[in-house]
Formats: sequence, structure tokens, C-alpha cells
Amino acid sequence: MADGGVTMIKSWMVILGVGFIIALGANFFTPDDRKWFNRLQRPRWLTFEKLIPVIWTVVFVCAGWSAYIVWERNPGTTETWLRMATYILLEILTIAYTPVMFRLRSLKVGTIIGGAGFVVGLLLTLFVLPVSGSAALLLVPYLLWSPIGTYTTWVMARLNPRDA
Repeated sequence: MADGGVTMIKSWMVILGVGFIIALGANFFTPDDRKWFNRLQRPRWLTFEKLIPVIWTVVFVCAGWSAYIVWERNPGTTETWLRMATYILLEILTIAYTPVMFRLRSLKVGTIIGGAGFVVGLLLTLFVLPVSGSAALLLVPYLLWSPIGTYTTWVMARLNPRDA
């Protein structure tokens, strides 16, 4: 409790709340969109598809923890707000992948969004590194997983040329 009995909202609560609100955007697609994606041919080596939601959950938790560390180091500064905006941009790009690709029914669009997310993730990591090595390290799961997802989408586009 702060002065006067007022409860202060913690930075981790704000980061979690903003992340959750953005993540809700992943659900903006229809059952027909899902059917389109489910009927697509996949590469034979894609044996881990059921683990993808768990993997992305870990990636998002790490990114949120990274944002928390960065905020706590220099709360409220212009540089920190710019870093937070970059975290938000990265999450928006990452979350947009599924609904935009599904709605447009274009694996090429998914590949582009995935590639853009990786570039923003790499820039964010470099932007965060001077503030905290730990915060930058927590973005490594994104930098490792994002290219796998993007490559998988690119391969699927080659296997499904009518849906590329």
C-alpha cells in the first residue's frame, strides 16, 4: 500500500495486462479460416506441431520478463518507453501472424510477418542489451523459435502453391 491506503499497480501487472490484451487478437479468425489452415500439407519433419502453443507460451513469458527487467531498471524514461513500444510492436507482429495469414489465406503473408517479427526481435534485443544482459538473454528464445516458425511457413507455401 502506498500513502493514504491507495494500492499501487505494479509494473509486472501492467506488462502482463497489456500482453494479455494484445494476445486476444490471436483469436480473430473464423472456423473456415482454421479449416483452410488444417487442410494444408505440412513438411514430414513437422512432428512438433502440437507443442507450438507451449513453445510460444514460454517465448512470451520470457519476453514479458525481459520487459519487466528493462522497465524496472529505468522506469518512465523516454528510452524505456521506446523500448516498451518496441516490445509491444514485437508482440503485435507475432500475434498478427495467425489471424492475418488465416484471413488472407496466404502463407506468403505469414512468412513476411514472421520475418518482420524476427527483425524487430533482433533489433529489440540489441536495444535492450545496454540496459540488461539478462533482459536481452530472455529474448533469445524468440530469436531461436521465430525463424523456425517462419521457415516452416515458407516450406508450407512451397508445398501448397495455391495457398502461397
